[in-house]
Amino acid sequence: MVNLNKFFKGYVSKLDQSISEISIKKLTAASTLLKNTIKKGRTIYVCGNGGSAAIANHYVCDFLKYFRQRTKYKPKIISLSNSIETITAISNDMDYKDIFKYQLESVYRNGDILIIISSSGNSRNVKEVLNFTNKKKIKTIGFSGFKGGFLNKNSSISLHVNAQNYGIAEDSHHILMHILLQFLIEDIKR
Repeated sequence: MVNLNKFFKGYVSKLDQSISEISIKKLTAASTLLKNTIKKGRTIYVCGNGGSAAIANHYVCDFLKYFRQRTKYKPKIISLSNSIETITAISNDMDYKDIFKYQLESVYRNGDILIIISSSGNSRNVKEVLNFTNKKKIKTIGFSGFKGGFLNKNSSISLHVNAQNYGIAEDSHHILMHILLQFLIEDIKR
């Protein structure tokens, strides 16, 4: 029989370790890119699959409401994971691997950025959108777990957590989102 107290302490310990190992240099670079994008009035796009899609959509909620309530800025942030109608139309009529790239091709403007969240970093739609962003020189922030995969190797700024568990990887990405958000609120006021 599994002991919940022991399991809980082990899980929290692994979560703490995965967060603590993040490169502060890369976290600072991500913060600076986000701040500059917001100040210039450019758009932040976010995307992910499954649990990572939920985190992407949470970014939109927190930046549009929480960030705006606490600063003078009105950040433009859009989730490419948010429209089930668009996603299913693209995946049905074209290919699921194109769901993010196809949308970004239509809406991207110079100076916009893309945040990609993927535990494995190897989903075909993540690879496709990264190939597109790199070809067009679009800055990306990649949140990955496990070994990081293609996302870790090909993002402009890679925030890779060394977590071998989906829950810990996704929890880490969520925590890092909140850290960046709340730090930016304080930083942008200066």
